[in-house]
Amino acid sequence: MRKIEVSTSAIVFKDILELSVDDKMLMNKAIEAREKAYAPYSKFNVGAALLLENGEIVLGNNQESAAYPSGMCAERVAIWKAGSTYPGIKIKKLAITASSQISKVDKPVGPCGACRQTLSEYEINQKEPFSVLFMGELGEVVKTESLLSLLPFSFDSSYL
Repeated sequence: MRKIEVSTSAIVFKDILELSVDDKMLMNKAIEAREKAYAPYSKFNVGAALLLENGEIVLGNNQESAAYPSGMCAERVAIWKAGSTYPGIKIKKLAITASSQISKVDKPVGPCGACRQTLSEYEINQKEPFSVLFMGELGEVVKTESLLSLLPFSFDSSYL
């Protein structure tokens, strides 16, 4: 038997104002997407913005359904839209933001497990990491240099 330690690192910014001009612009696009989310049941709006290698920005937001598990997260809406509209174009950055119609979300909200798994496949396939920025509606912003840093021991097609 042996014990291993797995760690990750991230940069935490006090707020959106501390971000670089490019990161701030991408996060503002995610905020725009968040404002258009369809979340009548959870009242929890999420927006995502992907910056692609070709300079295009692809937006996504959560889309709910009365058949609750049939909804879709903002990150997967964005990544699948990017994959279907710009197949083969690498992802450079992903920005995510969340807000609630019930209370203030003042801490960073990272992607859920299902989104991490889906996003990891794109990072693995493109053989190049992409940075991930995430925040609530206000307050700190977390930035990692790779999606896979958020998903240690990830499952991918090499196991199939």
